[in-house]
Amino acid sequence: QLRLVESGGDLVQPGGSLTLSCVASGATLANYAIGWFRQAPGVEREGVSCISSSSNYTNYEDSVKGRFTVSRDNAKDTVYLQMNSLKPEDTAVYYCAASRFSICNYYMDYAVVAPEYHVWGQGTQVTVSS
Repeated sequence: QLRLVESGGDLVQPGGSLTLSCVASGATLANYAIGWFRQAPGVEREGVSCISSSSNYTNYEDSVKGRFTVSRDNAKDTVYLQMNSLKPEDTAVYYCAASRFSICNYYMDYAVVAPEYHVWGQGTQVTVSS
């Protein structure tokens, strides 16, 4: 069965960059849209980005547009989240998840899209602080 493992989280200064990876095992993720989510302490989980199975559609939460870029390499069963110009408010645990579908929902609202995701990784911590 499909399993997802995130990596790449770290402590970084404001304005810095990080690239998160989401690697699949047990099955290929090539047929699924993959979402990135994040959760800060005391805050509800929120959608960050989504990429369709064929990479022909991507979606971003408004606060990360222009700073974050999602991509995937289906041959490596890996999805990436490139994060630039990081801000302290980006501090959170970041999760990747596999949708039941090959396409992304138009919406990024977690309450709306969460039921579509059936496999979740364990998360990787991103801390943005000077």
